[in-house]
Amino acid sequence: MQDPVGSDNFVLSDGCTLDDLIDLEMNEVSLRVMSDPELHRIEMERVFAKTWLLLGHDSEIPEAGDYVVRSMGEDPVIVARGKNGEVHVSLNVCPHRGMRICTAETGNAMVHRCIYHGWAFRPDGSFIGAPIEKEQMHGSKRSKDELGLPKARVHLYHGLIFATWNVDGPSFEEFLGTQKFYLDMLFKRTDAGQELLGPPQRFIIAANWKTACEQSASDGFHTLTLHRSLMVGDGPMGSTPETIYDQAPGMYGVDISSTEGHSLRCMPMDKQFTSFAGMDFSQDDDALLQALPPPGLTPELALQAKHHLSPEQLHLLATNPPQVGGMFPNVLIIYIYVARPDGTMSPALALHTYQPRGPGKFEFFNFILAEKDAPEELKRDMLENAIRQTGTSGMIEQDDADTWPQIMRSSYGPKARKSTLKYQAIAGHEIPDGWPGPGLIYEGFTKDDTQWNWWLNYHRLMSTPA
Repeated sequence: MQDPVGSDNFVLSDGCTLDDLIDLEMNEVSLRVMSDPELHRIEMERVFAKTWLLLGHDSEIPEAGDYVVRSMGEDPVIVARGKNGEVHVSLNVCPHRGMRICTAETGNAMVHRCIYHGWAFRPDGSFIGAPIEKEQMHGSKRSKDELGLPKARVHLYHGLIFATWNVDGPSFEEFLGTQKFYLDMLFKRTDAGQELLGPPQRFIIAANWKTACEQSASDGFHTLTLHRSLMVGDGPMGSTPETIYDQAPGMYGVDISSTEGHSLRCMPMDKQFTSFAGMDFSQDDDALLQALPPPGLTPELALQAKHHLSPEQLHLLATNPPQVGGMFPNVLIIYIYVARPDGTMSPALALHTYQPRGPGKFEFFNFILAEKDAPEELKRDMLENAIRQTGTSGMIEQDDADTWPQIMRSSYGPKARKSTLKYQAIAGHEIPDGWPGPGLIYEGFTKDDTQWNWWLNYHRLMSTPA
């Protein structure tokens, strides 16, 4: 494989280039991208080593010395809280002989000691020393400062821990771009903020990471068929087998995207659920937020949103809240109402990350969230709903996890791998009258625009030398 220094493209061993894989004119992507091992190595360098990645939540490591072990692409990292309360992200690889330093998934330690030869490091990644100090087993050719663990750049976004190896690259705000206006409506709503409801669920799926991630870019259309049970019968959307393709209320709304590849689907509350049919949606925003608080908020907590959000954000939160979407490259956002058997609605708040484990596997993380000041009864309800809908036992993931491995397996065939993924149902960017938010806006039936924007950002990063 050719990958010359300074090249804005690459050539795989059979002569295939990025432009052969992604046809920008036809809006098509080669199925080969879902399994190619050469491409995977380049993705780790040009995508995962350059962009901001979600690693967890600061409520997982509340005390000095607390840590969790996560990954940035294929790189293992230690996410630790230092003695002064700051959060550090360091490469979990001993610079001595390459052993992983932290072998436990979580714990508390003010010294991280490698079990192989005993080299020791602080939570901030700095090197302390090796056993038998007088023998200076770390040698004399490199100073102790040089032997510290490589550190990532860290940003805490309302409790969410993000990090990047691109220490001189775009800021976190630049990474969010116009999407920050909408994401603040989900994560910046209350005075105390949010917390995780226990450690994340984790499991391995035998599929390439992109099968899940491109779908996370607000692919609403697959809900109509793959998640049909949500749409008909007792499902929360309230359609019938006869009307599902004519009415399909969950298919209409406003999709939001950005040049950074992020996306969200905003759903009009007055059309989404039959359970809300009797509500008066002509009320002002304050009354709507009290009558139907956003997922995870009580009426009392909904009042706090006025301290943190603009009137424009509050209007969308009351009438067209963002509910599902993704953050490039590997995050899914689910802030939804869930139908109870008795016809009432209950919330679920979750984030997924899809961590590559080679070209043929990824690890699924399911983070379940709640507002810190929410009543314990509500937190328990949200936890139960999120578990039933998402994660290892969730109805939604049982559907999705059936398709992703089959897509990847298709890409192994010599004929099938020449097929293309098609993103040609393009609505086009058009801001609805009175829409108060920024970004690339797509009103009406959900189409391919947001997913294609995900691939455009993937193409941009893959075109840039590591």
